[in-house]
Amino acid sequence: MTDADTTPIPHSRPAGTPAAPRTPWWRRKSVLVLVAILAALAVFGTTTQTWIHVALAPGEVQQADLDIAGSKAAVSVSALALVALAGALATTIAGKIARIITCAIVLLSAAGIIAVVLGVLADPSTAAMGQVGTATGVVGTASNATATVFPLLAVAAAAVLALAAALILWVGRGWSVRTKYDAAPGPASQAAGPRTGPVDEIDSWDRLSRGEDPTS
Repeated sequence: MTDADTTPIPHSRPAGTPAAPRTPWWRRKSVLVLVAILAALAVFGTTTQTWIHVALAPGEVQQADLDIAGSKAAVSVSALALVALAGALATTIAGKIARIITCAIVLLSAAGIIAVVLGVLADPSTAAMGQVGTATGVVGTASNATATVFPLLAVAAAAVLALAAALILWVGRGWSVRTKYDAAPGPASQAAGPRTGPVDEIDSWDRLSRGEDPTS
């Protein structure tokens, strides 16, 4: 027997077998979850910046103008952003039922963020009243409050967050969840023929870890 006789024959796709279709980028689990995480972080990041600039009216109280951060002007926005972030991270390991729950939480958090921020934009003076009173020691001090661009950025990020959560809820119905306890494919599954469903990066890595050819 020569070396040529023992050389393994490389695996090839049978003739006439169509290649598995690639998953569009906007349907991929990794993309949607990453967008949701980045949007939640963006919302939280805006709360560390100045949301309201307050010019105090001249009078008995001598106080420099105030710059109020989003975490002070709208405390609930920071909390909702963290809740949305936790929900987005949970979708990476959640099953179908748990994914519905986490997506609903993220959607409600995004809606709450938008509602709160729109309230700040509608009446920045009221949103700044507490911080103005703390700084001056006088409740009801006359002031001229104006909102900066960061509340608008928070609304935009929250809208992206809501869109990502909605897509995860819709597209995620076709996602499968695999764990290390899943049974290895048996002869019956192997005889069923090559997979023809959409393949994304996560599916490819799962198949490679089981010693399968992700292109077959």
